[in-house]
Amino acid sequence: AQPIPNIMKQQFVISTLALALLILFAVGPSGCTYDSGIILPPDIDIDTTVQVSFASDVLPLFDQSCNYSGCHATGDVPPDLTAANAYADLFEGSYIDTLAPIESELMQWLLGNRDLDMPLTGPDEEINKTVLTWITQGAKDN
Repeated sequence: AQPIPNIMKQQFVISTLALALLILFAVGPSGCTYDSGIILPPDIDIDTTVQVSFASDVLPLFDQSCNYSGCHATGDVPPDLTAANAYADLFEGSYIDTLAPIESELMQWLLGNRDLDMPLTGPDEEINKTVLTWITQGAKDN
């Protein structure tokens, strides 16, 4: 076997580097983009100066839609959104993210960004405003 000339080795290395750079630049920018998969709502106009109460404002919404048909009642589809269990189930099931309220799993369901619309009739602006305001204010058990 004859030794490979130096010039051929250099050309091979240069060609390989050029190809690697081409691939890096072609794929690189799309690989650096972060997409959380979160679809943001058009504009939910929330008023954080108005205190939202879990017991007075959020629970009644659950009772009117989520629990009314029995879907999210005790023993059915999680989370259990009955008055006795809703707060604990929302936090234990990681449905609430007070650091990124709009990205909360509960909000993603309410915005229609999951397999089924919740409520089943489709996203409801008033429910979304109330729940998002409550989460933004720290999702207190008040």
